[in-house]
Amino acid sequence: MSSIDYQRLTFDYQPCAEQSGNAPSAPHPVIVVGAGPVGLASAIDLAQQGVPVIVLDDDCTLSTGSRAICFAKRTLDIFDRLGCGERMVQKGVRWNVGRVFLRDQEVYNFDLLPEAGHHRPAFINLQQYYVEGYLYERARELPNIDIRWKHKVVGLTQQGTPGTPEANVTLTVETPDGDYQTRARYVVAADGSRSPVRKLLGVDTHGRTFKDRFLIADVKMTADFPTERWFWFDPPFHPHQSVLLHRQPDNVWRIDFQLGWDADPAVEKTPERVIPRVQALLGPDAKFTLEWVSVYTFSCLRMDDFRHGQVLFAGDSAHGVSPFGARGANSGVQDAENLAWKLALVLAGQAPDTLLDTYAREREFAADENIRNSTRSTDFITPKSAVSRVFRDAVLTLARDHAFARQLVNSGRLSVPAVLSESTLNTAERDTFAGCMVPGAACVDAPLVRHGQDGWLLPRLGGRFVALVFGAPASLDTASLAALDALANDSVPVMPVFVSPDAEAAQDAHGEPHSVWHDVQGLAAQRYDAAPGTVYLIRPDQHVCARWRRVDAAAIAAARERALGRTAPDIAPMQCAA
Repeated sequence: MSSIDYQRLTFDYQPCAEQSGNAPSAPHPVIVVGAGPVGLASAIDLAQQGVPVIVLDDDCTLSTGSRAICFAKRTLDIFDRLGCGERMVQKGVRWNVGRVFLRDQEVYNFDLLPEAGHHRPAFINLQQYYVEGYLYERARELPNIDIRWKHKVVGLTQQGTPGTPEANVTLTVETPDGDYQTRARYVVAADGSRSPVRKLLGVDTHGRTFKDRFLIADVKMTADFPTERWFWFDPPFHPHQSVLLHRQPDNVWRIDFQLGWDADPAVEKTPERVIPRVQALLGPDAKFTLEWVSVYTFSCLRMDDFRHGQVLFAGDSAHGVSPFGARGANSGVQDAENLAWKLALVLAGQAPDTLLDTYAREREFAADENIRNSTRSTDFITPKSAVSRVFRDAVLTLARDHAFARQLVNSGRLSVPAVLSESTLNTAERDTFAGCMVPGAACVDAPLVRHGQDGWLLPRLGGRFVALVFGAPASLDTASLAALDALANDSVPVMPVFVSPDAEAAQDAHGEPHSVWHDVQGLAAQRYDAAPGTVYLIRPDQHVCARWRRVDAAAIAAARERALGRTAPDIAPMQCAA
């Protein structure tokens, strides 16, 4: 158990250089507004790539209560790259099995990670205050991150022609010592669903608000429930509504009770109302204490455009979904990952400013996909008519015995990374492949071995462009190998990583300049449909952007140029399927 109570941490306000008249003459490269999970992830990712970052937060604490608790494998892979994934997995509660009940009978169950050979679990449950605390501690390890607590953005103006090196943003910041101004080339607005930055720009989100209310109760108890996701429709202990149960660390259990639109939030949060609901679920003799209680109403919405000049929106400031499916925080962290590598390359002069437009288009597409799935889940969970309820209950009844009906059950389609197949950064396929590792897909993991040491594929990828070659260096002709080496030493390097079915190739590479790994179980080749000589070009955010059946350095270089936005066609909105 952690000895730090992250819910009660407070951080001291400190005046900054701008307040003493020592502001730098040039704008800061990036200012991030908001020190929540998305803002901190953005700052860490940028700092790890050498970009100095200032983080402004109007508060001096981390979150309280569990809030976002469900973190998906893809997000854990990102946290690994940010240097704090292991802490989160060690603290979190792993799970991959879910069970769905109609009244008091189990309808069916599912396994989100039915196959072996993945480093990280399908999901962990971990209270948001731990996630923020671990990210904050990681950020403190990086010398080029300046976190300013109780520095509230109250004004924003943009200067210069957007997209030019002269364009910048001036922020007016309120502190206990008075206001000051500071400038940045780019601002990342990760300041939450009520985003002050969004209001300062005069823009808003659009979508649908659901007329229902839900009670969250964090309950501390010792219980023999398995570490699974349990979802009840119309249970006898809470008739005509739904209930969701999750286990968290420290013997804390998260229980969500549907209340209905007419429920009074103030009344429903009182212990006199909460405790009987919990007792109805657990039994009248259950021993528990209430850790945190909240009543919420939710919406599915997003901004029309995630980019406004030199200001880029990420996380809840840009989009919001219902909590069913764990799509909020997970998609926000994926926003941060998509944005950081692009910002770093633009600031370094290695990519055009228009590359940032692809951040907006790709993540708007992902938001639409999340909103579509979240809306469908909510409509199934909270039917708004008698006919809808009859349909839902009929589906649930049939699902006990019929697989086709289970496909219609929707207690929250759980978060998966968006496949950016329509991105202009992808290179069109010229070879035939099977499987799901199409251009635009997030890379999947596989176990590897090198020099007798166990490892994983995903840590070999990310933070840079990678040419993932299936085979040993010795399998390539001299010219192809030399061309790959030249790409590795280019101004925007493409680093070769070799994955070989030959254990001796990985052993013999000791001391050699190339990274050669043994595909010890053959899972890497299987998951990437790789024959000897297959090569994938992987973006810095671990998304596939091109693949071929043989190494062609000129084709790899051309695909990298496209992925940098140097040769891509006009950037258009990506359409989410109905």
